[in-house]
Amino acid sequence: MQKYIDGIPAAQRPLFDRLHRLILEACPEAAVSISYGMPTYRFDGHRLHLGVWRHGVSLYGWGQSGDAGFTERHPGLASGRGTIRLRPGDAAAIPDEELRELARAALGG
Repeated sequence: MQKYIDGIPAAQRPLFDRLHRLILEACPEAAVSISYGMPTYRFDGHRLHLGVWRHGVSLYGWGQSGDAGFTERHPGLASGRGTIRLRPGDAAAIPDEELRELARAALGG
């Protein structure tokens, strides 16, 4: 996983680091590995992928109701089924606790 992290462009690194930290705070028991070429957090049969793209980061992979209402509150961030695309400016307006809740719900916690 360190190779993936080392390859993250400087512009996306702070947001990736924030989400990585919040996911692990929400579910410290989650196992982290690389799957589909990106960091993947697994717990109790659930998974959450965290990928970097040119303008930010994306979260992928939870079940239809596994986002704790996040996409309902932020419909402009949803990009397809089970995908949230976050740009740094969008993420700055979202409190840490709301992102932890998303991670908990996605990982079944």
